[in-house]
Amino acid sequence: MSAPPPAMPHAFAPPVAIAQLAAPPAWQAVDFIADLHLNPAEPATVAAWQRYMLGTAASAVFILGDLFEAWVGDDAARQPGLEAQCAATLRAAAARRPVHFMRGNRDFLVGPAFLAACGVQDLPDPVTLIFGGQRWLLSHGDALCLDDAPYQQFRQQVRQPAWQRQFLARPLAERQAIARHMRGQSSARQQAMNQWADVDADAARALLAAARAPVLIHGHTHRPASHTLGAGLSRVVLSDWCLDAPAPRAEVLRLRPGQPPARISPQAALTPEA
Repeated sequence: MSAPPPAMPHAFAPPVAIAQLAAPPAWQAVDFIADLHLNPAEPATVAAWQRYMLGTAASAVFILGDLFEAWVGDDAARQPGLEAQCAATLRAAAARRPVHFMRGNRDFLVGPAFLAACGVQDLPDPVTLIFGGQRWLLSHGDALCLDDAPYQQFRQQVRQPAWQRQFLARPLAERQAIARHMRGQSSARQQAMNQWADVDADAARALLAAARAPVLIHGHTHRPASHTLGAGLSRVVLSDWCLDAPAPRAEVLRLRPGQPPARISPQAALTPEA
């Protein structure tokens, strides 16, 4: 039997143009959350998110992907259940302050019409936020996990408009069953890997250079930490949320002008002093 072909080197090409969002001068604090994976089996997480969204003292909230454990189509929110409850929370929150939503690997099928109906701003991935006199690059982060080759192949497939049209044409119950099966496969693969894939440092540096930004804020990896990338560059990883776990975890990343990013609890985010 012949030897397998050598592995191809990783390659990452940043977008030619990265979208920009300039924060209004009135914004005093901006919150970032990601990877809540909201689902009916974790009611404490859902309740904490609802309290946070309706009561945060931030000027704006940025949701950087994987708000939902799975989103199989906007029509799910027209049925009684978690999706409809979350849509109502998003509408109420967006009536109080700007809410921005970036799709993740679990909720890439959230449609622009759904976000518009909720009053939520649709964010591209990546996007550069100009706030407090600094450029902050925002991304979900999954596209930068180059070592996870099977996932990158899957991501390329499901982000194709033709694949999405075919999937969304299936009955809702069938899509939900497919999503459950895919979640099971994903969990098994993560357990086999014994860890979440991490962001490729060279890819992160290339993306920051293209955005002319010194800091990347992202989720996806479930490894909340700050990492230096050299040459004055860094990346800040958001926490996932799970208030139903034996060791509950949930963090909000808050930015204030002229201050480094601060990790605070969802409860602390309700107070202006945090």
